[in-house]
Amino acid sequence: MRREVYREMAALQEQHWWFAARRQIVSTVIAGLSLPPSSRILEIGCGTGGNLGMLAGFGQLQAIEYDDEARFMADALGICPVRAGGLPSPIPFEDRSFDLVCLLDVLEHIEADFGALERAGRLLKPSGYLLLTVPAYQWLWSGHDVAHHHCRRYTVSMVNQRAQMAGLNVVRSGYVNTLLFPLIAIARLAAKVTGEKPNSDAALPRPLVNTILAKLFGLERHVAKHYLFPFGTSALVVMAAKQ
Repeated sequence: MRREVYREMAALQEQHWWFAARRQIVSTVIAGLSLPPSSRILEIGCGTGGNLGMLAGFGQLQAIEYDDEARFMADALGICPVRAGGLPSPIPFEDRSFDLVCLLDVLEHIEADFGALERAGRLLKPSGYLLLTVPAYQWLWSGHDVAHHHCRRYTVSMVNQRAQMAGLNVVRSGYVNTLLFPLIAIARLAAKVTGEKPNSDAALPRPLVNTILAKLFGLERHVAKHYLFPFGTSALVVMAAKQ
């Protein structure tokens, strides 16, 4: 991603409605997994570290990040060791090392996404899980995707197919950010009609708007305990290593 995007993420990741609500939803999904005590957890592509505090609450956390500047920001938080690495390589860990591997809006940045997913799967212990989120629907492509150097957007079926090809079992799959989906879809389509510049849309809204959006998106965590939606702006898939 562009330098300014990483700096923007570092500045906003605690407060911005999207980051805050996604952490709540991902936390809810992880809490529902059968993870052992003192689980070993890895976040691949941790960026500037916005998810590290949440993930550290579930076990012994490690993280890797390919970009030097983002890795420095994440490591400076002091939450866990953040090492250099990325997908499909280099990975500074042995295969079958982790109970949970997280790819939170990472796969869309990688051209060789199948190879990346297969490599991430090899890091799982026999009873381990891989949890990923990705932006949904290619028709929602916008300047935001360009600014963040996305290669593609996904449907759940696309992710499920790649998971099966990579030798992983799909445990749960569906969409999130559904309550706000109509507003986001209209805004993205309108921008295509009017013409837009390739800028990130992650700017922090006014405080009241940010609070309302965070509460609306965050409500989905109550549903995510048992159910993922049939549509939304992000796909969420949980996979397991085949026995």
